[in-house]
Amino acid sequence: MPENTSPVWLITGCSTGLGRALATAVLGRGWRAVVTARDPRQVADLVEAHGDRALAVALDVTDPARITEVVKLAEATFGRVDVLVNNAGYGYLAAVEEGEDAEIRTLFETNVFGLMALTRAVLPGMRARRSGHVVNVSSLGGLAAFGATGYYHATKFAVEGISESLAAEVAPLGIKVTIVEPAAFRTNWSGPSMRQSATSIDDYAETAGKRRAATTSTYGHQPGDPDRAAAAVISAIEADEPPLRLLLGQAAYDIASARLGALKSTFDTWRELTLSADYPKEQA
Repeated sequence: MPENTSPVWLITGCSTGLGRALATAVLGRGWRAVVTARDPRQVADLVEAHGDRALAVALDVTDPARITEVVKLAEATFGRVDVLVNNAGYGYLAAVEEGEDAEIRTLFETNVFGLMALTRAVLPGMRARRSGHVVNVSSLGGLAAFGATGYYHATKFAVEGISESLAAEVAPLGIKVTIVEPAAFRTNWSGPSMRQSATSIDDYAETAGKRRAATTSTYGHQPGDPDRAAAAVISAIEADEPPLRLLLGQAAYDIASARLGALKSTFDTWRELTLSADYPKEQA
């Protein structure tokens, strides 16, 4: 019997949102997928119609031992992992001063350290084959920051940095990296998945407080379509030269473009002072 050459995807956070949409799209194309969630019963319906092409697996990305087990299971079942999608993550609303230490650390464990651990676990197999693609789901909030979501932004800025370094390191080994940066999509991010600080300081009512309310009020009518986002991610991965960064949604494009312009303006305004910090050329 000939070897199955269809790509193998390992996707985290598939119970809802982009992860679920991606798993559905990947399996719908006849590809193979390891579909993970903390409770695998929430993804059982995704895999039941796809026979031996799909595997539903319990995975909490904050559990390093379980990460190792899941990658070994994926490789034992399908022979390899071609595409890793680090999608698991959630948001946290708090002014910086309102942040709660335990909540902040848990946020980083999921959004950053779990992503790093899973990436390290799949890289040996990808290096051995000199092929593979790591897709890290960041956010528009990995490029621009706003009040009330500072700790979430901190996690996504970390994802941006580690992904850029990884891309430089693995490109000569035939491995690609794409950072996905969605704006507001119709997922549970601003609803059931969102956590908030129990602390509320009156002095931040007009800044972080207003944005807390504005963020949660978007739930259920965000402009982004997870199914269309999944299709866009697949198209990017299939490209001959996949992008390092993929913005998703018009708001992502508009806000990220404005951010670029603002950075350039600031850099140019302060250029002379910036350059004055070097040794004079005759002393270099």
